[in-house]
Amino acid sequence: MEQQLYKQVYQLIRQIVKNKTIKRAKFNDAKILSTYFWAVLHDRPVYWACSKRNWPIYYRRGQLPTASTMSRRLRTKQIQQWLDQLEQALKSKFHRSICRFIDAKPLPIGGCSKDKHSRFGHGAACIARGYKLYAISDLRQGFVRWTIRPMNQNEAKVAADLIPNLDSGGYLVGDSAYDSNRLYDIASERFVQLIACHRIKGKALGHRRHSPYRLISRELLKQPFGQSLIRDRTSIERMFGNLTTFAGGLKPLPHWVRTLPRVRLWVQAKMILFHLWRSNRHDQKTA
Repeated sequence: MEQQLYKQVYQLIRQIVKNKTIKRAKFNDAKILSTYFWAVLHDRPVYWACSKRNWPIYYRRGQLPTASTMSRRLRTKQIQQWLDQLEQALKSKFHRSICRFIDAKPLPIGGCSKDKHSRFGHGAACIARGYKLYAISDLRQGFVRWTIRPMNQNEAKVAADLIPNLDSGGYLVGDSAYDSNRLYDIASERFVQLIACHRIKGKALGHRRHSPYRLISRELLKQPFGQSLIRDRTSIERMFGNLTTFAGGLKPLPHWVRTLPRVRLWVQAKMILFHLWRSNRHDQKTA
C-alpha cells in the first residue's frame, strides 16, 4: 500500500510542481516534496529519508537532499503553496455535497513536552496537552477546510475562521459546541444554513435577540429532515477514523513533530495521502 501511494503522490508532484525551484538551488521543489512524502508515508523523521539505504534500489538514482536542506526548504512559502495545490487538486476531482459537517479531533502529546506552542485543553474525555485538528468535511470531497491550533482554543471561535472560506450554499451540521448566534450569522453570509444540536436540551432560548438562522435551525430539528442530518453528523467522526487507520495515516504525533509549523506541515502531508487513498477507493468501487 505504501509503495502504491508513493508512486501516485510522486506522479502528482511531477504533474503539478514539475521542475520549478528557487534560484541557485541544487534540488528542485519536486525533489524536496517527494523526499518529505517518503518520510511522512513511513512515519519516519526527515533525516531518515535523506539516506539512500532507506529507499528501494530502483529509487536510489541521483542525489538526495541533506537534512539541513530539507529543513530550510520546507519552511519556504513556495513549498507551502505547492502542498495547497496538491491537496486542492485531489479534492476538486469530486463534486461537493449539499451537506457538510464540522468537528475537531485532538492531537495530544506528552504532558512534559517542551513544545512552546502546545497547550492544555479538552481532549478525548480528558484534559490533555497538544493540538487540535479543526475540520469541515464533505462526504464526497473529504476534508474541505481544516486548520491546526493549540488544544485550548474553543471550537466555536475556530469555526468562525473556517466557515467564511466555505463554498456558498448548502447545510453545515455540527454538535452543540457550534450552537452560537455568531456562527449562524457568519454561515448565513456564505448562504449556508448551520444546523447544530441544542446547547441545553429541553430548554428554550430565553428572552433576548437570537439569530433568525438559529431559529430556522431549531425548527428544522423538529422535522425528519433535520433529525436525519444530525444522525449523519457521525460521518465526520468516521472520516477522522479513516484518516488515522489507513496505511500511512495520521497516527499519534511522533516525537520529532513538535511546534505548530511542523505539526501543520506533517498533518497536511497526511491529508494529501488520505485524499489520494480515498480517490483510489472510489476508483475501485466504480471500476
